Amino acid sequence: MDATGLRSAGGRGGSPGTGTGVIAGWGTALPPRVVTNRHLEAFLDTSDAWITERTGIRRRRVGGTTAELAAEAGRIAIAHAGLHPSDIDLVLLATTTPDRAVPATASEVQDRLGVRGGACDLNAACSGFVYGLVHAHGLLALGLRRVLVVGAETMSRIIDGTDRQTAVLFGDGAGAVVLEARDAPPTLLGWDLGSEGSAAGLLSAEIGGMLRMDGPEVFRRAVRTTVGSARVALERAGVRAEDLALVVPHQANLRIITAICERLGIPLERAATVLESTGNTSAASIPMALAAAADNGRLVDGDLVLLAGFGAGMSWASAVLRWLDPGRAQRTGTNGAPR
Repeated sequence: MDATGLRSAGGRGGSPGTGTGVIAGWGTALPPRVVTNRHLEAFLDTSDAWITERTGIRRRRVGGTTAELAAEAGRIAIAHAGLHPSDIDLVLLATTTPDRAVPATASEVQDRLGVRGGACDLNAACSGFVYGLVHAHGLLALGLRRVLVVGAETMSRIIDGTDRQTAVLFGDGAGAVVLEARDAPPTLLGWDLGSEGSAAGLLSAEIGGMLRMDGPEVFRRAVRTTVGSARVALERAGVRAEDLALVVPHQANLRIITAICERLGIPLERAATVLESTGNTSAASIPMALAAAADNGRLVDGDLVLLAGFGAGMSWASAVLRWLDPGRAQRTGTNGAPR
């Protein structure tokens, strides 16, 4: 099919817009199978007490495909925003566990949802959702109106069930948000993205292989890099840590989250956590924790929120957002015209 044919099939472009990206809807998806720490005791040299004390995780979900979970979370997010799939200009899927090498899993998600815009995958491991959210804000500035940003993982497919370092940590799941151009003040106030490729071997999986991790070194780098990245994002936003209403960290390990909050001077009570019941879901963890916080009434109009992730690469990503009530910010039409 030629370029004209592809565009007529529904591709979306844009010219510079004037709207601000507002999270208009959100959703999550988890597979039905629950694996508790008690289950893991049966075949690993570990215990429920040890896992809980060292990680904060009590259970995790496993099963499904990345596309299935991403589409379910995306469908809920679109409906929550009061939109139809045809309103979405782009599906941006952050994942480190695509269902196949080619094509992008986002294309299957697009088809499952009935979205007629573009679709692509982004792999920055556990930092991926924040990477995707920053990219989506940039695309809205260039003229797109609505981007579905999804973090979805089926980590159980790349985990060696006999490896205690990884088997107790990871789970499957998905979280999604609809980022929509609105007539509102800026919401992305500051951000920081980075990667240190020389440390790639600390947490990696070869194609067709299992995930391998140097746990102690990953822990040290995770705390240091997340704190450093968060401070950069806060400085760029002109915001102090004490101004934050909520911190949404990557859900890797409760000890890591605690250490990050302590170094930033933020009470642990201000951190959104879901890892007790989900485990580490890589790129899905931040959107799932953000959605849970929003659903539980922990976010109100005008709140300052810090999203902070780290992961394989070693990658890191932080963003300071001003949370806007999607029911209050006016929707915009083409090229930023209110509608």
